[in-house]
Amino acid sequence: MTEALKLTIDRRDALAVIYTEGYINNQGGEEIARAAYELIEAGYKVLLLNLTGTKIINSIGISILIEIIEKMLEVEGKLAFCALTPTIEKTFHIMGLAQYAAIFGDEGDAVAGLGG
Repeated sequence: MTEALKLTIDRRDALAVIYTEGYINNQGGEEIARAAYELIEAGYKVLLLNLTGTKIINSIGISILIEIIEKMLEVEGKLAFCALTPTIEKTFHIMGLAQYAAIFGDEGDAVAGLGG
């Protein structure tokens, strides 16, 4: 049995960081989407998903992340990921997420790379 995904959001000047802890499935993906859309509504154009606490994502979770990428493209924003496991990073490359969202090794590199 997997536990529910926990999110923590750090709102900064030009950047918001969403920290995940747990399994990203349909429910977890929806939680991330809800948080991302609220941040977009609040005016954030640069979002960083820090997946330090996430070891597994299923296909539905990935499809929801793709929807968030599409929304960020619509608002001319940027979505990036950091602290992915090697398996998740490989999956993101295979599924094409890395084509539209930057992937960074850690949060420091991501913040520097995103200009936040």
